[in-house]
Amino acid sequence: MLSERRLEVLRAIVQDYVGTEEPVGSKALTERHRLGVSPATVRNDMAVLEEEGYIAQPHTSAGRIPTDKGYRLFVDKLAGVKPLSTPERRAIQNFLDGAVDLDDVVGRTVRLLAQLTRQVAVVQYPSLTRSTVRHVELLSLAPARLMLVLITDTGRVEQRLVDCPSPFGEASLADLRARLNSRVVGRRFTDVPPLVQDLPESFEADDRSTVSTVLSTLLETLVEEAEERLMIGGTANLTRFGHDFPLTIRPVLEALEEQVVLLKLLGEANESGMAVRIGHENAYEGLNSTSVVSVGYGSGGETVAKLGVVGPTRMDYPGTMGAVRAVARYVGQILAES
Repeated sequence: MLSERRLEVLRAIVQDYVGTEEPVGSKALTERHRLGVSPATVRNDMAVLEEEGYIAQPHTSAGRIPTDKGYRLFVDKLAGVKPLSTPERRAIQNFLDGAVDLDDVVGRTVRLLAQLTRQVAVVQYPSLTRSTVRHVELLSLAPARLMLVLITDTGRVEQRLVDCPSPFGEASLADLRARLNSRVVGRRFTDVPPLVQDLPESFEADDRSTVSTVLSTLLETLVEEAEERLMIGGTANLTRFGHDFPLTIRPVLEALEEQVVLLKLLGEANESGMAVRIGHENAYEGLNSTSVVSVGYGSGGETVAKLGVVGPTRMDYPGTMGAVRAVARYVGQILAES
């Protein structure tokens, strides 16, 4: 266990290195921070921190920089989540409140996160598997052709064309729409199949085959493994940090193009708490020089997806964590009110 003083020295090193981009020496630390000890004592503390693997000497200069292990201790023990100012919170709310649909919400969230953190923003669309039914609409396109529209509690909309075995009248369509919604609205997708299995039997014999076809299409929509969707923005921000990536930025850019990698980075969406993965904690080798800050978002206390940012390990962790958490809360509120 490190002493309180050495923890303070580590905190000062992280803060100075993040702020100045320059390796930090003992003289600079004593000049910029009220550590209450001599430069010689600080040098001794830095030697212990280096021996323990929390800081390292990048060149032959006298300065030190935090390691992944040092950043990890800083995030876990020393860094609080920096709250956003009132103007920042108001700006977030005003920007997101203008969204017209789910795609717009996700698009605005990505742009906002990238601007606030000056990192790469990644937002996962709400998953169908964690959704409930808000409404099922049935529209007649032709005497024997319908469109089924499934709207979820998160604002996601799925559309399917249904070719009916025989013509289906407007009265029958309205009847099916009403009965279907009375059974499934507000229900989790996984709960729907048993609720509608006997529905065809309640219709006239001539309509039963069409009702069965509509239900089959609905159930396929509910249970299919819908591809998880992501939106990413702010990749150009990485060019500001070229010197933070040891050899080249290319592995980072290649990793960001892999959707499967990004989904794994964000983690399972049922984890609602803040997650910070630093450097080599990221399993994908191309992202070993980055940190990922992510959190779940949703409505009614239930997480439906995750959002976060990717940037260099030399990151303003308190500020980034504060921005990610605040944006996630506002997105959750919008989903709840939409």
